Amino acid sequence: MQKDTNRRDTDLSLSPDQLLGAYMAGCFPMADPDDRNRIRWYAPDPRAVLPILDFKPPKSLRARIRKRVYHITSNQEFDRVIGLCASREETWISEEIMAAYRALHRLGYAHSIEAWENDELVGGLYGVAINGLYCGESMFSNRADASKVALVYLVEMLIDRGFVLLDIQFMTEHLRQFGAIEIPREEYEKQLRRALSIVTTWN
Repeated sequence: MQKDTNRRDTDLSLSPDQLLGAYMAGCFPMADPDDRNRIRWYAPDPRAVLPILDFKPPKSLRARIRKRVYHITSNQEFDRVIGLCASREETWISEEIMAAYRALHRLGYAHSIEAWENDELVGGLYGVAINGLYCGESMFSNRADASKVALVYLVEMLIDRGFVLLDIQFMTEHLRQFGAIEIPREEYEKQLRRALSIVTTWN
């Protein structure tokens, strides 16, 4: 598998086996926002990761968490979470992408975190877990800081269960405030190999 940041010439499908194999090789798919029928494969260099042991939420967010504004669950509404992540004017999450990750969820590889305000789903995120690797795919928020609270809960879960690599793929200013960094492809592959060698469980 090539290491081009943007791969267009691939015969990979979105079947569970090939999708998992791509993640284990450091690649992931996104639908073209301008042509939802075209799937492109990415292997960014540099790669954005969030070092979970150095994760430090902003003081204002820690205060919101202490107030318990939101109730957090895991894998209660995966289908709704990915659907809400896709519900924006420009998105790389096509119907084909959603079907593929829902299949991974049924097989126990894709997981969601949900933030609730009373009985209303107001934020969340989803990603793919393989051994000690968690690849964050997307998040949404319909209330202040709801997705950020979900992220804090995710990091706590990952640490508790022995995960060592939280891959966020591309850098964003939103995630930089939590300590996200970019690392060279060679370093990412080293961390990826270590993560894949570690046995973990989600539940």
